Amino acid sequence: MRIASLGSGSRGNGTLVEDESTCILVDLGFTLKETLRRLSRLGRSPRDIDAVIVTHEHGDHINGVAPFARKFSTPVYMTPGTYDPKRQGIIPSLHKINCHRNFRIGGIGIEPVPVPHDAKEPCQFLLSSGGIKVGILTDLGHITPYVELQYQSCDVLLLECNHDPGMLEVGPYPYPLKMRIGGMHGHLSNEQAAKLIEKVDLGRLRHLVITHISEKNNQRELVRKALEPVLRNWTGESCIADQEEGFAWIEVV
Repeated sequence: MRIASLGSGSRGNGTLVEDESTCILVDLGFTLKETLRRLSRLGRSPRDIDAVIVTHEHGDHINGVAPFARKFSTPVYMTPGTYDPKRQGIIPSLHKINCHRNFRIGGIGIEPVPVPHDAKEPCQFLLSSGGIKVGILTDLGHITPYVELQYQSCDVLLLECNHDPGMLEVGPYPYPLKMRIGGMHGHLSNEQAAKLIEKVDLGRLRHLVITHISEKNNQRELVRKALEPVLRNWTGESCIADQEEGFAWIEVV
């Protein structure tokens, strides 16, 4: 399997996951023009995308989905609560998924995982092919026991480290937004992400990608400081997904 990112952050998200036969785009928060540019950077075209799967309806994850699907007749998978016909319009090939039921697109098996986030019916995804499992986990306010269980055994984990609580507290956001981000249905802090990593099988985990870092409420140095104690003896590889560049292809064999 291979993974790459179009970009990660509050101004747009999109992750490519593919095996030898299937290429899936997880979320799409960019304009059509920007999406084409970012796909080209990764050596892919819209026709390479077999499907788009959507985690939730917030703009940085869904704004580009319907225009892309209408332009290229790409199938789209999302929960009924995520789809808003008034906002998104007609999606020609729309599949409404049950967030408690696994499904398959081509050669890739997909397991939705319900998460606590301030959206109507949000879920994150585990994608598997050829015995390799990729976990994508962003946009949740706390780690539930079910989330902890589902993400224990991944070969690749894309994990949100959205904010540093100290920076969020003194930062420029209005108080209600601070409470939303730091609340039980907001976003994971660096420390919350570290606590999840303590629970995962680090013997199996080969790649850790830190995602969805706030540009105003976090810093890479603070992320590294929070994660270093739990990753001290880990022998895998890590990187940080960038808002502008995402990350290049990671091969998992």
